[in-house]
Amino acid sequence: MPRSIWTGSITFGLVTVPVGLYSATEDHGVHFHQYQRGTTDRIRYQRVNERTGEEVAFGEIVRGLEEDSGQTVIVEPAELDEIAPGRSRSIDVTTFVDLDEIDPIYFQKTYWLAPAKQENGKVYGLLAAAMEATNRVAIATFVMRNKQYLCAVRAESGVLSLETLYYADEIREPRQELDHLPERADPDGREFDMARTLIESMSAAWRPEDYRDTYTDKVKQLIEDKRAGHDVITESAPPAATDVTDLLEALRLSVEARRAS
Repeated sequence: MPRSIWTGSITFGLVTVPVGLYSATEDHGVHFHQYQRGTTDRIRYQRVNERTGEEVAFGEIVRGLEEDSGQTVIVEPAELDEIAPGRSRSIDVTTFVDLDEIDPIYFQKTYWLAPAKQENGKVYGLLAAAMEATNRVAIATFVMRNKQYLCAVRAESGVLSLETLYYADEIREPRQELDHLPERADPDGREFDMARTLIESMSAAWRPEDYRDTYTDKVKQLIEDKRAGHDVITESAPPAATDVTDLLEALRLSVEARRAS
């Protein structure tokens, strides 16, 4: 049985619901070790004092921040624990909002929430049912591993999930980050009409089970081919960028191909 990675309580108003936090996703990618080329010697990383060159025990490591003046401020792990907001073990709900109001860019990672004990199930179920009926998600904060998270708690089919969110000041402004900003399309142009037609012809219901990590499949096949001594099959190069003079024709052919299929 999976174990909770955090335990605490959801608090809203005067209601407290003890819960456990569980990972909702898992990584199926291939995780390689590092080796020196031409050998099977593993590459290992060590915590080394850059001045003495000697390895440092984990228990002897503290945190520090070097300032512009050159001074380094050292912080002990115990000091971080003492000022951590939430040595309280609670998911503190501040408000309920409509899920559609949250821009997907704010979503970070998903966890499941479960009643901490069987006797907590009734209050948990009531909260989940009320949230589903009102199409609301709870906006809250909680502390895990010495970090305070903003989060959204939502309900679906009687189960609560918790989505950690980025804070507003963690979202980068594209106009400040992008080297080349796109030109605005002419909504009355032929290219716009053809692009819209192509999008509509490719539209379908969201079915996550239709998608598979084909890159990981290819990595596994590469490993199997090398293990068996077979030739490695390379993929074709990615297509070249569409030239603006060929855009309308590329869109037209794409629509025709979609209709034919």
